[in-house]
Amino acid sequence: MIQNKKIFASILFLLISFVCSAQTPPPPPLGPAGPVGLPIDSGLIALFAVGVLYGIYKMYRLKKKAI
Repeated sequence: MIQNKKIFASILFLLISFVCSAQTPPPPPLGPAGPVGLPIDSGLIALFAVGVLYGIYKMYRLKKKAI
């Protein structure tokens, strides 16, 4: 009984692997995602500054609650 389950499970996994490898690949993208030479860090300094200010604000609120 257990031997039959092992054989059945092995055949099932084998068939599933064939189905997964038989799928067609997705089509290539239609165009580039953005213009060439687009800077990655255009607003990185501003984002960092906003994050620091938000952290200071949260610490201030926590200290105010504790008092």
